[in-house]
Amino acid sequence: MSHYYQHDVLVIGSGAAGLTLALTLPQSLNIAVLSKGDLANGSTFWAQGGVAAVLDAGDTVDSHVADTLDAGAGLCREEAVRFTVEHSREAIQWLIDQGVPFTRDEQHQEEGFAFHLTREGGHSHRRIIHAADATGAAIFNTLLARARQRPNIELLEQRVAVDLITDRKLGRDGGRCLGAYVLDRQTGEVDTFQARFVVLATGGAAKAYLYTSNPDGACGDGIAMAWRAGCRVGNLEFNQFHPTCLYHPQAKSFLVTEALRGEGALLRLPSGERFMPRFDPRAELAPRDIVARAIDHEMKRLGADCVYLDISHKPAEFIKAHFPTVYERCLDFGIDITRQPIPVVPAAHYTCGGVLVDQRGRTDLPGLYAIGETSFTGLHGANRMASNSLLECFVYARSAAADIVAGLAETRAPERLPAWDASQVTDSDEDVIIAHNWDELRRFMWDYVGIVRTDKRLMRAQHRVRLLLSEIDEFYSNYRVSRDLIELRNLALVADLMIRSAMQRKESRGLHYTLDHPGLLPQARDTILVPPTYAD
Repeated sequence: MSHYYQHDVLVIGSGAAGLTLALTLPQSLNIAVLSKGDLANGSTFWAQGGVAAVLDAGDTVDSHVADTLDAGAGLCREEAVRFTVEHSREAIQWLIDQGVPFTRDEQHQEEGFAFHLTREGGHSHRRIIHAADATGAAIFNTLLARARQRPNIELLEQRVAVDLITDRKLGRDGGRCLGAYVLDRQTGEVDTFQARFVVLATGGAAKAYLYTSNPDGACGDGIAMAWRAGCRVGNLEFNQFHPTCLYHPQAKSFLVTEALRGEGALLRLPSGERFMPRFDPRAELAPRDIVARAIDHEMKRLGADCVYLDISHKPAEFIKAHFPTVYERCLDFGIDITRQPIPVVPAAHYTCGGVLVDQRGRTDLPGLYAIGETSFTGLHGANRMASNSLLECFVYARSAAADIVAGLAETRAPERLPAWDASQVTDSDEDVIIAHNWDELRRFMWDYVGIVRTDKRLMRAQHRVRLLLSEIDEFYSNYRVSRDLIELRNLALVADLMIRSAMQRKESRGLHYTLDHPGLLPQARDTILVPPTYAD
């Protein structure tokens, strides 16, 4: 039997952005936070780096802004960048106040800031505050513990949002988002969640690709639901790839740190031949996008499943001392990196585009907000700069929370919503179709809409995704929903939006590289897609 829930705020997603918003809202509000699986399954938990912010006495807002604009290849929205950076220090202070155990640096205590700051690619100053090399876990565990202490925050696991409920969907006047239909994986029923405000914090869509560093839930759910509800999306052609992810059937999403190349590791073909010197004079030390494109080129040229990262020429004790995590993790899979090369592939890492929002996280649909990787704020432009993404989560979550508070007085709870109608569907006995379509989608996205693109590859991808969407729609109409079906439906839709966005960009800028249009257009423009249901 399905259930009916009523909340002031429904937060779909339990990562950094969703938990920050829930904790920032007044404790007088009744809040639900939904997680697709177990609470710790999102991207936040696995983030290794840190949070970029203007914290050092020698750093400035203007410097952080300039670095971000430079990394974004001319496509960042400067007002969004400045807004984010100007609110960086207060966001970090909020995290410190919550109890996040950032790594301390007692040497600088007399200067009034006792935390260690590191520097990452693209940053001209030390401005990355971190908790050793597991910042995401430290932040997530702290925020989750805080949320569990709040009686007004209901944390619900194993809940998969199916679709948003809107006035338009119900044939009502008003044009608001009213709640969501949500699958309870434990009962198999679709419950109705009614809310005055709904927040999408579902992360990105890197699972559209065969190889990804992301956890299994990164299926673009929020982007797909917002699009179906009539919200515009932007810049979905920009997907950031990490060059070296461990290639092993059981390894899933283990990243092999770029520091190995910094300490002399060499990239080799299956034959043992080095190839990076042919692509860039800096060889293995070239920037991330160049290395990823070179690996992709060689894999496609040879039809190879992977290439190899070799540090075995270094002393074994040096390797174990400098890279204990990589050494132990590879050993788990039978690879001794002191004697063997590591099989690696590039992996989809971050979705730079998403649902269009303003500086308060508001989408085109009243009552609906999008924050974190789900959103397109204009901060990242054509290429995300390291450690700006977590900062975006905190700044925009806090801004959206403030906007929700400002709108409370004039926003009443919606009238009772109809329950999910499952009367015309049956249980599927053909789940093999879902599994096959899932594999097909991720493989052609990898081959045709990956690191290097051509017009022909994109046209082939579009043809295939349209066929898949038709099959999935027919399946969705006739059978009971499951997590796999919901995710496949969303992922195929977002893949279609990615392909359409890539086809519109007739240039190579940032993370979008096409052999047919290698140069830059004179003017940088965002790629904005408008759904058929969009209304001004």
